[in-house]
Amino acid sequence: MKILIMCEGPNELEVINLLLDNSKLAFSRDDLLDMRPFHARQLDASQLKPALDAYHGELKIYRVGDKLTDKLKISKDLADKITEQRKFCTKPELEILFIIAENRLTDFEKVKSKQKPKQFCKQNIVFNRKKYDNSTAFYENYFSGRIDILVDAIIEYHRTHGKHKPDEEYLFNLLK
Repeated sequence: MKILIMCEGPNELEVINLLLDNSKLAFSRDDLLDMRPFHARQLDASQLKPALDAYHGELKIYRVGDKLTDKLKISKDLADKITEQRKFCTKPELEILFIIAENRLTDFEKVKSKQKPKQFCKQNIVFNRKKYDNSTAFYENYFSGRIDILVDAIIEYHRTHGKHKPDEEYLFNLLK
């Protein structure tokens, strides 16, 4: 059985890759379909097709993102392969991890009714003299040599952000 990880965006993909590369998840690349997570929202994505066609065993599907409201469309030929579907959510946006990592959650709470996390980060988060710019490179530069900061932010997000919908889990649930 393999796990198919589908990431909503390239930044979610980067976070999952960083966690995988640093052995912080409850599984390894060997457990993944094609030994990697994918940037895909649906199973019919072109980058998924070769891996899905080549694999004939059972699959668990893990979807990672901040907005996972769209229903996963599963074709009849894949339906019998899928044994489990799980969603891992970072509401309101993935940038909440930077806000937590920078100990700016209290500051953000004061403006969250008027400002999204992405906007707050663009105005308030600086690393190595570069402002947050929503690029995958910023995620990589910020967290790659400081993986424990990422893990701590994920744990703190889980601790402080109440309940998700019943079918949505936290990135925390993927950690070792």
